[in-house]
Amino acid sequence: QVQFVESGGGLVQAGESLRLSCAASGFPFEFRTMAWYRQAPGKQRELVAGIISGEDRRTNYADSVKGRFTISRDDAKSTAYLQMERLRPEDTAIYYCNTRPTSRAWGQGTQVTVSS
Repeated sequence: QVQFVESGGGLVQAGESLRLSCAASGFPFEFRTMAWYRQAPGKQRELVAGIISGEDRRTNYADSVKGRFTISRDDAKSTAYLQMERLRPEDTAIYYCNTRPTSRAWGQGTQVTVSS
């Protein structure tokens, strides 16, 4: 079945960096657009970044993270990454990966907490 396992979150201070990883399985990873989403306390889940499959690899980002976050993928490892730089307290959330459009399966996510 489709599975996503996110890792790499933690507690950091504002201005620091983190790199999240997402190991996916149960579907042909190399042919699917992958994305990172996040959900902050009391808010709806939102799209953070996406990356198209194949040689295109085009990426898109939420305005709030443009220039600070970078999404990438390693199709050989069925893994997606999110490099997060210059983190801000408002980036605090649980981060999830999924396909785009999303599958019904969601992983546990990884908590990112940014202190001021």
